[in-house]
Amino acid sequence: QGRLVESGGGLVQAGGSLRLSCAASGRAFSDYAMSWFRQAPGNEREFVAVISWQGFSKYYADSVKGRFTISRDNNKNTMYLQMNRLRPEDTAVYYCAADTRFNSWPATRVEEFDFWGQGTQVTVSS
Repeated sequence: QGRLVESGGGLVQAGGSLRLSCAASGRAFSDYAMSWFRQAPGNEREFVAVISWQGFSKYYADSVKGRFTISRDNNKNTMYLQMNRLRPEDTAVYYCAADTRFNSWPATRVEEFDFWGQGTQVTVSS
């Protein structure tokens, strides 16, 4: 069936960096676009970034453009999110997700992704 597991979250000061990983197991996700979303307390889950199946195309939310970089290594079945110049407003639970239904590019809505990880907490202190 497949599983996605995020890691790499933690507590960091504003201006710092973190690298999140999303490891896939149980099936290959290399054929699918994959994404990062985040959800802060009291807020809806929001799109962060998406990467095409080969990694050639990437699309970012305006709020993270220029600070975050999405990448993937299909040989390792792993996707990454490098987060630089972190801000307190980046504090959230970060989720990775896969679009196994080949929605139009770029998929940015929650309902376009059908496989989700359990999330990893990122906290940025001011």
